[in-house]
Amino acid sequence: MASREFLKILSSARLGDVSAQQNLAQAYLTGAFKTPIQPANALIWLEKSYFSIKNQMPENNASGNTEILRVLNQVTDIPLAETFNSPAFGFGWDSFWKLAESEIFSASQLAARWQLVNLLINPANQEIQSQLLKWLKKTPSQSLEKISTLDFADIQKIAKKYLQELAEGESAFASSAKELLIKLQPKNEDALVQAAELGLTIAKLTLGLRLAQLDERVDAEEAKSNASLKKAAYWLGLAAKDGDRDAWYALGEIYRRPQFSGYNAAESDRCFDRAADLGHPQAQLRKGANLWRKRAKSEEKVRGLQASYWVWQAHQQGVPEAKELLSRILESCPTPQKNEWFDLAQCAEEAINHHAAHKIDDDRLLLCHRIIIANQFNFSKAELLLCGIGQLQHEHCVVVDIRRELPKILPRLIQIETIQQRRALLAAGKACAGAEIDREGNLRQRRYRFDRVTNWLMNTFAKNQAEAEVD
Repeated sequence: MASREFLKILSSARLGDVSAQQNLAQAYLTGAFKTPIQPANALIWLEKSYFSIKNQMPENNASGNTEILRVLNQVTDIPLAETFNSPAFGFGWDSFWKLAESEIFSASQLAARWQLVNLLINPANQEIQSQLLKWLKKTPSQSLEKISTLDFADIQKIAKKYLQELAEGESAFASSAKELLIKLQPKNEDALVQAAELGLTIAKLTLGLRLAQLDERVDAEEAKSNASLKKAAYWLGLAAKDGDRDAWYALGEIYRRPQFSGYNAAESDRCFDRAADLGHPQAQLRKGANLWRKRAKSEEKVRGLQASYWVWQAHQQGVPEAKELLSRILESCPTPQKNEWFDLAQCAEEAINHHAAHKIDDDRLLLCHRIIIANQFNFSKAELLLCGIGQLQHEHCVVVDIRRELPKILPRLIQIETIQQRRALLAAGKACAGAEIDREGNLRQRRYRFDRVTNWLMNTFAKNQAEAEVD
């Protein structure tokens, strides 16, 4: 689950704080604040930061150009291939090419070239490369004219040139470039074993996948032979120690195989969990599904919350099966116009917008925020009155838990799906920030205040709205 520190940064980033947006991107890249690694989300927030700086700074401003360069340098830390389905992919594509073809030699230039190499010619990204070809044909590029006028084959030739230069150089990417050169020659078994023994992570992974017959490149003849699962687990274990999420996932599958002498379901789950922590989308779905199946035995305060979080993370990375499972765990209510509080919520919004003119006190304002949230998430009246405003929002959903007052009412998990829902939660959180606990009183007192405030809202603002419609 996301930490409180992460949620604070998230709130500031949504309000347009450039520094917070960059810190949030860094958290998605590094896993800081217990945040699952999500390169696509990191790129989205860096794009927001980039354009915020660009729109706020005058042209040829030295300070602004420095800030923009800082954002672009941070962009090069993102694995571009893992962001293809992100709305910000176009920004990433253009940024990487601008840096890669820059006349100024720098570490960022080398990093950009390596990411383009990985995206364009790494066999592991063949499916993405075919989709990228279609994307390039229909998407206008803002990258260098030299690149935008080339066909895909010529762009790949540039990437191969980058790869050769990186492999022959002494940069931090030389080892990875050599690994990819090995990967581009998968039939050279002796070279692969030698590279694995020398400690190259991709060689360990590739060898382990082959021995376990988990590599999609294994041909039909090889697939008929018995897989050497012990050797596979050995090499994959070494790759996993290097932090390779695919190796962790493959180990999880091996430990689940009945023919493996080291069969261990608990160890399999541990490997899948580690892969999920490192951002493997299928592992995240698997972890979420596993938590959902075991929810009855779980000791978590709100059953299904952790499961929904991991399934949502997989859904964010485009795993098709995640959508269906997420719909079973989380309730959905993206259309507030259909909810029973809609008319009252319209009046509450009007009251908040004109609170100074009507001299509305803090208690009434907070109740107006409760009404708006109740409409956005289709709360019952009891949930509207008793929910803890400050504890509602999680990164992916709203948790409605009123068992403190009404023990028989089970908690509900509702997905946050719209910008309006997030804005309503943010505004309500600000309104109740620093407020005294239980200042709203018990249930009877809240009901009494609710009746008075709703009558006042309808008499004051519903009438105003009706008169405005007539005019």
